[in-house]
Amino acid sequence: MVPENSAILKTKMERFDFSNPSIDPSELARNLTETMLHYNGVGLAANQCGLPYRIFVIKSNPVIACFNPIIVATGDKQVLLEEGCLSYPGFYIKIKRPQAIKIRFTMPNGETVTNVYSGLTARCIMHEYDHLEGLSFKARATQYHRDKANKDYKLYLRRKK
Repeated sequence: MVPENSAILKTKMERFDFSNPSIDPSELARNLTETMLHYNGVGLAANQCGLPYRIFVIKSNPVIACFNPIIVATGDKQVLLEEGCLSYPGFYIKIKRPQAIKIRFTMPNGETVTNVYSGLTARCIMHEYDHLEGLSFKARATQYHRDKANKDYKLYLRRKK
């Protein structure tokens, strides 16, 4: 995992080039999945590991590996839930996100699909998608929720000592 202030986390990732891959897409997806599971995550974007590829994985059965994702639609219903992030261990913040999304992505085998997801899966996808756009999940929260999360995080760090 790269440190939370790493420049790669603030950079929009370029499309993964399936016609001239610098790494085998299946191997990359497998490595990201192993890393995500090792850290007990529910999602992981390549740039969180310092890799400049437009791909993330989501814990599911089977794991969802999304190369070059594009969110093509979001549902109208918004849900406010607490989120955490492997790049910000111990930091949790409430964020309002659409309850459902429609996303187009390429699978490791090169096949492009369009799927609809809802609930926690949709939330995880949007969180990891933000990473690929160079956005921190903190930026999605209101000032009130950022202030509360920062206060809670300081308390967490004091208790951790």
